[in-house]
Amino acid sequence: MIPILQRQADQRFKTIHTSLNALVLDRLVPITLMMPDTFDQPLSLLVLNDGQDHVAMKSESTYQNCLENPSLKPFLWVSVHAGERLQEYGVAGMPDYKGRGAKAAAYTHFILKELLPWLNAQFPISHQAADKVIAGCSLGGLSAFDIAWNYPHVFSKVGTFSAAFWWRRRALDEGYSDADRIAHHLVRLGKGGKALQFWLEVGTEDEKCDRNNNGVIDSIDDTLDLITELILKGYALERDIRYLEVKGGKHDLQTWGSMMPDFISWAFSYNGN
Repeated sequence: MIPILQRQADQRFKTIHTSLNALVLDRLVPITLMMPDTFDQPLSLLVLNDGQDHVAMKSESTYQNCLENPSLKPFLWVSVHAGERLQEYGVAGMPDYKGRGAKAAAYTHFILKELLPWLNAQFPISHQAADKVIAGCSLGGLSAFDIAWNYPHVFSKVGTFSAAFWWRRRALDEGYSDADRIAHHLVRLGKGGKALQFWLEVGTEDEKCDRNNNGVIDSIDDTLDLITELILKGYALERDIRYLEVKGGKHDLQTWGSMMPDFISWAFSYNGN
């Protein structure tokens, strides 16, 4: 039987603001953490890119509601503040046509070799990949997807909010084809992990661009095409992939923050594992 904790409606938590000296990135990385004051099991883990948007996304009120929900595992929320977003985020070893994402491999190293060991030393975190989740919005979502795809033994679930799946190796006016999209290429090349699961959100008003003039905005096309690639690798909708197309959803913090409860319920539900 799956254990369900009995939690008080006034369950409290602490917010911690700190910084970690990232040697590989050669910068001080601000980090905002939230954890429950009391818990009776190792904490699951959420690593979220673009932690500088912590307040704008109303993360604390979302976390409070999560603590009051007995169907969710207690988890440590770690918001990692961005530095050079256009260089540190992206796909490791595959810069885009403008050379952006050149430090993505270094950022991955920071997450795996500097941040996680530090978290494990400081907090009572579960050591199971099934309890570790990574997520991000826009370019931060692409980064999260890349890390989870390449390290499924570390993170079992990934969430992307309006992810930059358009990230490409060739400009539109330089002979671009859909085969130039980097995330899709990454999936075609790799194996992923059998236990890896995906939560993918995109808004119907995420953008206006429609490069192939099919009446569907690019952000939706790119996400659906990525799902097709995942299905070709053996993943299945509902079982492994949750796709959320938000009517009226935009490429902004308000939309992403409003979708965070759905993501967290998917990621940390006892019934989900």
